[in-house]
Amino acid sequence: MTRTRWTLLATLALSVAAVSWWGLERRSSSAGESRRASAAEMPGMPGMEGMDMSADGTAVFTAAQLRHFGVLFGTVEQRVMTDEVRAVGIVMADETRLASVTPKFSGFVERLDVSSTGQPVRRGQPMAAIYSPDLLAAQQELLIARDFDRSLSGTSVPGVPASSGSLLAAARQRLRLWDVPESLIEDVLRSGRAQRTIPLYAPMSGVITERFVVRGQAVQAGMPLYTITDLSKVWVNIQLREADANLVREGTSASLAFTALPGRPYEGRVAYVYPTVGEATRTLSARIVVGNTDGRLKLGMYATASLTSVARTALTVPSTAVIQTGERAMVFVDMGDGRLMPHDVELGRVSGEITEVLAGLEPGQRVVTSAQFLLESESNLAEVMKSMIGMSGSADAMGAMPGMSMPGADTRGMSGAAAATSRPTASPSTAPRKPAPASAPSRRSPP
Repeated sequence: MTRTRWTLLATLALSVAAVSWWGLERRSSSAGESRRASAAEMPGMPGMEGMDMSADGTAVFTAAQLRHFGVLFGTVEQRVMTDEVRAVGIVMADETRLASVTPKFSGFVERLDVSSTGQPVRRGQPMAAIYSPDLLAAQQELLIARDFDRSLSGTSVPGVPASSGSLLAAARQRLRLWDVPESLIEDVLRSGRAQRTIPLYAPMSGVITERFVVRGQAVQAGMPLYTITDLSKVWVNIQLREADANLVREGTSASLAFTALPGRPYEGRVAYVYPTVGEATRTLSARIVVGNTDGRLKLGMYATASLTSVARTALTVPSTAVIQTGERAMVFVDMGDGRLMPHDVELGRVSGEITEVLAGLEPGQRVVTSAQFLLESESNLAEVMKSMIGMSGSADAMGAMPGMSMPGADTRGMSGAAAATSRPTASPSTAPRKPAPASAPSRRSPP
């Protein structure tokens, strides 16, 4: 009796397992056919509202959809480009308009006529008076040479030639080589007395920017006493980025704005571009010469320069057509019949509202200039869906492999055999699960 009961129970269990296996196989086959049907319809994606997409990222619009999304177009064509470079700089002295007041003799400063830095001076203005024993002796030799020449000129002694004035000329020349003014030499000869101090005069007009002397100081020949700077023209030394080094050259026009002079632009031209790049700053220096006859520009002022390079012709697109994705740049090209296809492009310089195209486009093509980010998102979606289609096909192939078991994994995307192997029980979606009846309290027989 016991053997018969166990035989019936085993037969019933095998029957239940076979029925469950058949149900799962049928449901998995239906799901696979549904996925294959969806994959067949995916390239065009006709069910999406607004547009169709193909697997290569091309978006297809009708004329009404183009108007609805506000899609506008521009053209790829040759345009004239003028690169504009912005840089900052500092006002500096024009190094060609500097002069140093330096005596060519030794002595002592007895009087200072210019005693402060920043004081304006005129050409020929006395700067200081110096007592020099050497100059005093030279003046006395000048007077002696004059008297000697006079005495020889009136002699009647036989064999003694009349004076030719060579001694006096040599004495004059000696004083001239020490930069003694000609007027002072004439005064000495006229008065017959040597001057105790010799004045130093300003060699040019300008402003005293450096002073190295005080009254009573001993000075040596070649020692600088003052530096005079002519500020009627100044330099603005600007710092250019290394990337802009080839856009600025000598003669490039520049417009300058100064923080201290708002609303008062200055015009100038690049006079020199320095040949070296700073190792630490990676910048290139350039020099702009600016007129400053009114003296408003002060040394050390901060300036902002806008430089316009020489015009050139290049293949360009409107800047609004370019989509920068970080690793690449792309534009959407009108392929006709409402088809908009993304093209990778290589870009050059940007000039205002146009961008130079080095590769990827041809003259005459139409490119999208608005709603590009909508198109880019839809194009990326098409690529993602294409990848999902490939993954679903791989999952079907894996499900068809015999003996493939993935415990604990979701088997809704597998074939029927694989699903039955991994999950032998019926899925909750096949039939609703009935709540389990509450268990009755167990009755324990008394011991």
